Amino acid sequence: MDETAALKKTPLHDLHVSLGARMVPFAGYDMPVQYPAGVMKEHLWTRASAGLFDVSHMGQVTIRARSGKYEDAALALESLVPVDILGLAEDRQRYGFFTDGNGGILDDLMITHTDGYLFVVVNAACKEQDLKHLQDHIGDSCEVILLDRALIALQGPRAVDVLAELWADIAYMKFMDVRHCRLHDVSCLVSRSGYSGEDGFEISVPSDKADDIAKRLLEHPDVQPIGLGARDSLRLEAGLCLYGNDIDQTTTPIEGALEWAIQKARKTGGARAGGFPGATRILGELDGGTSRRRVGLKPEGKAPVRSHAKLYADAEGKTEIGEVTSGGFGPSVESPVAMGYVPTELTSPGTTVYAEVRGKYLAVTVSALPFIKPTYKR
Repeated sequence: MDETAALKKTPLHDLHVSLGARMVPFAGYDMPVQYPAGVMKEHLWTRASAGLFDVSHMGQVTIRARSGKYEDAALALESLVPVDILGLAEDRQRYGFFTDGNGGILDDLMITHTDGYLFVVVNAACKEQDLKHLQDHIGDSCEVILLDRALIALQGPRAVDVLAELWADIAYMKFMDVRHCRLHDVSCLVSRSGYSGEDGFEISVPSDKADDIAKRLLEHPDVQPIGLGARDSLRLEAGLCLYGNDIDQTTTPIEGALEWAIQKARKTGGARAGGFPGATRILGELDGGTSRRRVGLKPEGKAPVRSHAKLYADAEGKTEIGEVTSGGFGPSVESPVAMGYVPTELTSPGTTVYAEVRGKYLAVTVSALPFIKPTYKR
């Protein structure tokens, strides 16, 4: 079978093709990597105005306790994530991750408390295994359903004004707020969140209404379609992890510098400390530190340093110390940017390490993350 024919398609596939998108395989889907404007212009448009992304390949899952009580669903999910779900207020969203028995990260996800149930968004490449993971571990006490819905992200400083023309109350939402509303007379679940470092929204819509909603949003002069290429450079500038690159089962949340996502209630001494896979290691690292950490990296010059480039302590490449996990050119900062893992003693901003690029060892400076100042609506 032809590889392209075997790929899944999102509800917006025909729209991407009609807009002249260059389509590529991604997580089993035929997805737009860029449109005729190109990655650089799409990236800068999102930072200055409003970019429309198709993220319908992501998995959207509902978790409802069979008892009908939110508390039961929350405690069930807490058995799989080191996150305070019980304390998550209604109509609020929180970042989290599934962990395994060794403390590794199985996937990262967004978790929403709405209408007495949990709405969870997981990564496209992991959604089938995540669904099985949930059903195998909490399926007896909870109903776990993978939804057939589209997911659209509108990101950038003009996003709120564009959507406020359709639903005025959207302007009052704060970062990580979630609301049920109607856009162009379509019932949607909207969160004030995203993965660009900009203020923005993610909109869950019925699959059969996605094309109409997207076309109407694109009619606005402030909105342009944005592909996976710019999505990647935007999230890299914002210091945000890509699962499978920057975090995976070989990295713990503490090594990945994600301890901010573990709330007090789940830490040592907290009201519900531990109780999740890998808790002994993760809480031990939280209290005692790790041997390596994810950091920002700024290569000298204009040459990007790509993922999997080896990192060394010396300019001769004698002492290997780590690896670049994401790297490319940052259009907003007008320089190459990267992330990777280095020994904890080398994580101070300003520290120089060396990346191997085509047989040469280029100086790279450890940098604080993110590379840009996020514009989330707090």
